[in-house]
Amino acid sequence: MATFHLTIARLGERLYDGEVKSVVLPGREGVFTVLARHEPMVAELRAGKVRLEDAAGARQEFELSSGGLAEVSGNQATILL
Repeated sequence: MATFHLTIARLGERLYDGEVKSVVLPGREGVFTVLARHEPMVAELRAGKVRLEDAAGARQEFELSSGGLAEVSGNQATILL
């Protein structure tokens, strides 16, 4: 499966920075998945879990307590919590 670069950060702290196969996000309009070569987009996030599968197949979760923002473009994604 193809990979893309994912950065998850909050003010002053980088929580994740690496290659992933997928990331599942709690969007305002519902949960959605980002895969490699996803169309460019910006989405508002709500409280919930951010789930990712890294390039090696390991899974991680991050708790999103109040919302955030996701930007996807150029085969990379940035999540701001």
